[in-house]
Amino acid sequence: MTNLALTPALELARLIQKREISPLELTQFFLLRIERFDAQVGSFFHVAVESAIADAKAKTEQLVKTSDPHQLPPFFGVPTAIKDLNAVAGMPISYGVAALKDNPCTYDEAAVTRMKQAGFIVLGKTATSELGSFPYTETPGFAPTRNPWNLDYTAGGSSGGTAAAIAAGFCPVAQGSDGGGSVRGPASCCGLVGIKPSRGRISFAPVGDYQSGIAVIGPLARTVRDAAALLDVLSGYTTGDPYWLPDPETSFLEAVNQSLPSLRIAFAYSVPPFSDADLVCQEGVNTTVKHLESLGHRVEPACFDAQDLIEPFTKIWQSGVMAAGIPLEILSPVNRWLGEQNLSAGDYLQAVRQMQIISRQIVGFFEQFDVLVLPVYRHQPIKIGQWADLSPAETVQKIIDWVANCPPCNASGLPAIALPVGQDPLGLPIGVQLIGKPADEATLITLAAQLEAINTEWPKLPEKFS
Repeated sequence: MTNLALTPALELARLIQKREISPLELTQFFLLRIERFDAQVGSFFHVAVESAIADAKAKTEQLVKTSDPHQLPPFFGVPTAIKDLNAVAGMPISYGVAALKDNPCTYDEAAVTRMKQAGFIVLGKTATSELGSFPYTETPGFAPTRNPWNLDYTAGGSSGGTAAAIAAGFCPVAQGSDGGGSVRGPASCCGLVGIKPSRGRISFAPVGDYQSGIAVIGPLARTVRDAAALLDVLSGYTTGDPYWLPDPETSFLEAVNQSLPSLRIAFAYSVPPFSDADLVCQEGVNTTVKHLESLGHRVEPACFDAQDLIEPFTKIWQSGVMAAGIPLEILSPVNRWLGEQNLSAGDYLQAVRQMQIISRQIVGFFEQFDVLVLPVYRHQPIKIGQWADLSPAETVQKIIDWVANCPPCNASGLPAIALPVGQDPLGLPIGVQLIGKPADEATLITLAAQLEAINTEWPKLPEKFS
């Protein structure tokens, strides 16, 4: 039988439509993998065995009775998972706070509703950093989320559980969220494709947005096709959204097979004023540049400057802790410290205004270039517990230095896609990100698919989980 743990989600959906495998068999397969391996990885906070099996049985019966399986939803019977910052009715939602680990949820967020309507079966809730604040997933009261490629290292954050679950073969595709690199970073750490969509592409209904549009929901997958297809599922306006984009003329999945003219592409090793990323990350950019040139694109060194973004973005990040409405005394020391900075409403609004001003300059850069290539993080993944003994102020500075290439997209609302380009001597994946023009995910998806076709080393499973 095909190695189901490595089989793309779209192919699994096709096998179900052909009745070569049932939703129940597939769900049992992934639940057994979670039971066997996840104690090593820590990718799930909650595994919803009973509801997943019940849904799988119902879908298997529906498959038997339907006269034309090709009329079923696109991901009918395919298992997935939901990040534990997002609401799923009948499952707990902790937001990465141990005191809330049994907190029940009574509704589905719009993104979850869309995934259920697309036919997905939800296996459970994936691990996140506390309040989604950190680019590593070592949440007090929960097991740390480890990188399936090297268990001594982090899977990234805050969508670390989602990325680890896909990389270890516990589900083929899933959603995360990105407020400062939280989709792209885990994708890079774990050798996956991760899309940070444009602001307004995916609804946060029925809840509101706490941080002036910097956070978005986005897909993670092993292949560009799967990520694009999930973006199609997640995208769209919900009544009352504070900002939105029109639906694209063609689907994002169709963009995978589109052709491109010769693009003008910039590259850099880090966003100024930060120094160049480490040599391994630089090599990932260099490899990508060579591939882009071989595809006929014009590539040159250039980047915007993010110096004036650091202070306002940091203040908005800090304000997210206070906006969560969770007592600081039950949070970890770093989040408690962030929440004790005593920002006023005026401080927050001034930070938002400053962020919007610098964002105009960032977006203006893409009047000259179609795409910018950057490392995702400025160095490879850290070890589990590597920063545990630092003070909160030292930890925050480490985080800012590590993720510096990611927040400009969140501030400006620009789309970006992370994809793997190789592996370092420790066995950890090397990733790069492509940043595009406003609302132009399609170009990034087409370009990423071209690069994926060249890079035959990926996708794959870590040997210990294959």
